[in-house]
Amino acid sequence: MEFSSKLLENAVYEVSQLPGIGKRTALRLVLHLLKQPLERTEHLSNALLKLKGEVNFCKQCHNISDTELCEICANPKRDESLVCVVEDIRDVMAIENTSQYNGLYHVLGGKISPMEGIGPQDLNIVSLVNRVKEGTVKELIFALSSTMEGDTTNFYIYRQLEGLEVTTSTIARGISVGDELEYADEVTLGRSILNRVPFESSMKTT
Repeated sequence: MEFSSKLLENAVYEVSQLPGIGKRTALRLVLHLLKQPLERTEHLSNALLKLKGEVNFCKQCHNISDTELCEICANPKRDESLVCVVEDIRDVMAIENTSQYNGLYHVLGGKISPMEGIGPQDLNIVSLVNRVKEGTVKELIFALSSTMEGDTTNFYIYRQLEGLEVTTSTIARGISVGDELEYADEVTLGRSILNRVPFESSMKTT
């Protein structure tokens, strides 16, 4: 792709580094921004800088938050004995949109993936085990995507919980194998949460 301006080329390159954004899409976005008033671009830049510099992560569940404890964890109406284990914030949003779940969450920050150099030590697993050891959590729902990495992560956490008094379950396989949770429709995802099965049973069928 030939550019008539080095400034344009640099901007397109930076935007194309975002996931799912190719060079052509990046060019379209950059040209759109170029047509906007300067204030609009400044607002976007300031929002991104403020997000990067000031964002907090909930001290309990690791969800993105504006405060030390996120709104979900701070809500006294949520069932603190029930914790849903998810990969990232997008999965929290997807499950919340179903309006079928009233427990808390634990955001791992990824999945175990040796191919990508991501091990258990890179995820929020120790803090999850510590939450269970405190004795308040009675059930963990594994809600990771139905992929090899997701299943590996579920099994690793399950082994870390051996000997602790907690029930482990996994969402029903209404979610197709290989699908990412965030792309599931709300009805299917909601039913998968409600019809969850014991984790031991899921291991026997895989």
